[in-house]
Amino acid sequence: MKVGLLFGSFNPIHTGHLILANYMATNTDLDTVWLVVSPQNPFKPSNTLLHEFDRLHMVSLAIADNPNLGVSNIEFSMPKPSYTIDTLTYLQEKYPSYEFVLIMGEDNLALFPKWKNYERILEYHQVYVYPRSGSVLEEVAAFPNMKFVKAPILDISATFIRQCIREEKSIKYMVPDEIIDYIKVHKLYS
Repeated sequence: MKVGLLFGSFNPIHTGHLILANYMATNTDLDTVWLVVSPQNPFKPSNTLLHEFDRLHMVSLAIADNPNLGVSNIEFSMPKPSYTIDTLTYLQEKYPSYEFVLIMGEDNLALFPKWKNYERILEYHQVYVYPRSGSVLEEVAAFPNMKFVKAPILDISATFIRQCIREEKSIKYMVPDEIIDYIKVHKLYS
């Protein structure tokens, strides 16, 4: 089984995440894509993050009707902040017959050499890179095991969605309706 891993805060999950994950699961050689909810990204401040179980629940709601997608809370029980290499190592030990592929936005390539043990990621795993705004460093793009996938570009950000919620503006179509309902019922991000 070839599993694509899309890591993220998903704070909240939005249409851009869902379209990308589904595209990768149905238009590449991946058998499935797991959305890995990260409790804390080492490059992002944690004070703006909603509780990890709320974010996990929203991802579960958003993908419930899609058999090509799964959700993982694997990092919840790992030391924080979470590092991709540690998660990949743990998953490979837990599922030795699976092949795990990291899915990454082109905008993250500039930081990739600063990731913990990024060389080991490239040695043992493929990295599928999807387009994002921003330039690609040629030396990073030339790394082995990187595959560039022409996925749709959607410039939607969770930061913008949270700002809209605080300003009481509509987020319709940016997030699934069940996520809008969950946010309203639980009075999140206001």
